[in-house]
Amino acid sequence: MEFFRNLWKPCPTKIRNSPHRLRSPDLLPSQTLRHDFESGQYSILIGVDSRRGSDYREPTVKILVVGSGGREHAMVWRLRQSPEVEKIWCAPGNGGIADFAECVPVDAADVAGLVSLAERLKPDLTVVGPEAPLVAGIRNKFECRHMRLVGPSQRDARLEGSKIYAKRFMDRYGIPTPTLYGDFESPTEAIRALDAVDWPVVVKADGLCGGKGVLVAEKRAEAESFIRRLMQNHELGPGGSRVLLEHALKGEELSFIVLTDGRSFVPMAPTRDHKRVFDGDRGPNTGGMGAYTMDGMIAPKYESVIIKDIVCPTIAGLSEEGIPYTGFLYFGLMLTASGPMVLEYNCRMGDPETQPIMMRMDFDLAAALEAVASHKLDRFKPTWKPGASVCVVLASGGYPGSFETGKKITGLVEAEKLPGVAVFHAGTKRDGDSVVTSGGRVLGVTAAADSLPQAIHKAYEAVDRIHFDAAQCRSDIGAKGDLRTRLAAEAPRG
Repeated sequence: MEFFRNLWKPCPTKIRNSPHRLRSPDLLPSQTLRHDFESGQYSILIGVDSRRGSDYREPTVKILVVGSGGREHAMVWRLRQSPEVEKIWCAPGNGGIADFAECVPVDAADVAGLVSLAERLKPDLTVVGPEAPLVAGIRNKFECRHMRLVGPSQRDARLEGSKIYAKRFMDRYGIPTPTLYGDFESPTEAIRALDAVDWPVVVKADGLCGGKGVLVAEKRAEAESFIRRLMQNHELGPGGSRVLLEHALKGEELSFIVLTDGRSFVPMAPTRDHKRVFDGDRGPNTGGMGAYTMDGMIAPKYESVIIKDIVCPTIAGLSEEGIPYTGFLYFGLMLTASGPMVLEYNCRMGDPETQPIMMRMDFDLAAALEAVASHKLDRFKPTWKPGASVCVVLASGGYPGSFETGKKITGLVEAEKLPGVAVFHAGTKRDGDSVVTSGGRVLGVTAAADSLPQAIHKAYEAVDRIHFDAAQCRSDIGAKGDLRTRLAAEAPRG
């Protein structure tokens, strides 16, 4: 737990005033950063009315979860463990979520349908997993009907909905991010701009592309082909109608996620995702083939820098420009030799990062979400289980390209009999008494243990018990973290 012990410290350097109410020049003039040493909470004080809403006082809380993937299954699994939660609905859910919640066949992208559903069910709180309904403005629609939803407004969700908007936001608030060569609406102009970049170069789709809209291109032909696929062939949909070119950084990637009510925030356990489909980070990008988290995930020198230079200015800037951001805010970081830089924002939890995070969470998620909705997160005290957790994604053969569905899955019960293992469903559905595949990423096989090597071993032991035709997975999830741990242990001392 060294990371978390170090994290609950006031931001270092350039900070004045009392240790309980801190002013940083990196915040806007109207903001104050407060740190409570006992609770370990950071608070950005921006004059928000925190009297709205109320704490859970009854033992019967009803929650609607929006989404159908492994992220939503993991959230429902954790919410079901809350003593406050009586009822959970999930729209639309999947074959595994049905064991923990009532699945309702309303598509997560159907905002009007979700509004109608909530008006009928009357949940105490709604939490949104995927980005599409948030970018489409679901929070705005709920709020105007006086229904409570944890998630950002349509305006704030633009941080994920438009990579170009996010770059301009970071520029306005001095948040470290890679150099932007330019953004383009014409494939001809984007291809011509390749003459003036340093290689390798990052090509990014501006809009939502399911985690597949980014390419680190080593050669011009590779970059040009990706631009044409996005902008001319529309292979990833309307999200690829505009692209940006960005300087490629060297370093280690890190997923740093916080839960915020717009004035206070709680960091989640930091994680690392594995985007490429094949071992050794080879092959095309996917939505994520696995993730892991462990104690000591990042070096102490990065911890306070991420909080002070990235998280605080982002939340403060969002509050300055509109209503306070509420919900999960994902920082996709690159830890470079010159410090951490933001590669991207997401306006929700990551997938598959959520799965190992939920395994290490040692607090009531329902209570935390209520604190966010009530703007009382500064009163919430998070705790985390020591050790590590690992999620290995079992995918359909051919993913992220074309693949077949309807394959019967066996061994699920046997896998979950292993201690410390949970199997989170993503692309599954019920077919009578069987569970069959229904998507590209099928299962997130997740394990927790006292150390990363033990968690890796458990996860792959569970993977070996599960079978469906043409299943594929990476065999090296968490391997880099394991190697660093072993090298540190073997380093000479004294």
